[in-house]
Amino acid sequence: MSDIRHSLLRRDALSAAKEVLYHLDIYFSSQLQSAPLPLVDKGPAELLEEFLFQVPKERGAPPKRLNSLQELQLLEIMCNYFQEQTKDSVRQIIFSSLFSPQGNKADDSRMALLGKLVSMAVAVCRVPVLECAAFWLQRTPAVYCVRLARALVDDYCNLVPGSIQTLKQIFSASPRFCCQFITSVTALYDLSSDDLIPPSDLLELIVSWIFEDPRLILITFLNTPIAANLPIGFLELTPLTGLIRWCVKAPLAYKRKKKASLSNGHPPSKIAKDSTSGEDRDCHQLYSKLHLSVLQVLMMLQGHLTEKNLYGRLGLVPFDHVVPLVEEINRLSDELNPLNASKEIELALDRLAQALQVAMASGALLCTRDDLRTVCSRLPHNNLLQLVISGPVQQPTHGALPPGFYPHIHTPPLGYPAHAAHPALPAHPAHPALPAHPVQTFIPGMTFPYRPIR
Repeated sequence: MSDIRHSLLRRDALSAAKEVLYHLDIYFSSQLQSAPLPLVDKGPAELLEEFLFQVPKERGAPPKRLNSLQELQLLEIMCNYFQEQTKDSVRQIIFSSLFSPQGNKADDSRMALLGKLVSMAVAVCRVPVLECAAFWLQRTPAVYCVRLARALVDDYCNLVPGSIQTLKQIFSASPRFCCQFITSVTALYDLSSDDLIPPSDLLELIVSWIFEDPRLILITFLNTPIAANLPIGFLELTPLTGLIRWCVKAPLAYKRKKKASLSNGHPPSKIAKDSTSGEDRDCHQLYSKLHLSVLQVLMMLQGHLTEKNLYGRLGLVPFDHVVPLVEEINRLSDELNPLNASKEIELALDRLAQALQVAMASGALLCTRDDLRTVCSRLPHNNLLQLVISGPVQQPTHGALPPGFYPHIHTPPLGYPAHAAHPALPAHPAHPALPAHPVQTFIPGMTFPYRPIR
């Protein structure tokens, strides 16, 4: 590697970067013939940092900087390399060696270049780069995935109005990237503050993707070998938890935002007020559509989990994430005052109840009813939520689930407890006979028609 470095030092920055990619391609192609997952040695990693990320090798040396034109040319070189490399395994390992965080001073340059590369790949529809980025999002700690998501949102939602249409078009080109992008965006925008409410353009984009094909959010789960225990600190297998958080918290988060704008001492003009009200109304309709799609996906999961032999073993909606969600709803409800936000609180709790009911019935949420009752005990009263956490009358243990888990909601109750006999009532005069009505019999296995609360 030292000979290669000396030859690269004599070149200009762009030709040196191109030469580094060429040497790495040869190096990893030969490595892959002897090992399926070769490790990146120190030598190639140092070449990448010095000639691609412009991090000087000598301590104390000033960092090199490319001008804007050189940076654009470098991005074009990298896009073309990944487009022309026909072996997917080589592409993946080169992308991973380029952009996997190393915990050193090169990481900032690494992440900045990655954001610009993926943004360019979206603009010119370079599918190999998007596919590599999808795998990178799946294998990289969530804190870095959120940084990439923020860079893309800035480029396509904030920087140039109307450019969101370019991002929208990659739905058919790389569904895997779209799935991972949604997961990272829901991790970024958790509605914990007004700044972390997703932009309306981004919300409309994601809802249009999912409403067109709800199975989009299961692509990573369906196409990835999965263990029952998932690594901590990485993105989840699906964006389901994040999307449930969006739908449930949205009524309260938008109410809080409206309350803050009224309490800052500067009431909005009539035009601004009408515009804001119209935009919020559109957003609420989008969240309603999104809620419907999420329920549809949850209903699909039982078959997929059974097929992968993970039913009752893997919770795609982790209970550990439900707990903080319930706490946030309780805090927001107290903050907004039930007297002033009763409709919003009712809608949020209705959506939470529906999501919990369907998730538990499909095996996506694994917890006992006692656990759920304990977690939800401090929430404001809601009839639907009360029905869900109470559950049907206790039945025999379900064969596929551990004892104590929520029984399937489609099965009929075994019976009702006996009541004390009432005293006899005085006889009434006989009425003329009425025509008999048909008896409504119970049909086993008949599905319950879930309808989202709008």
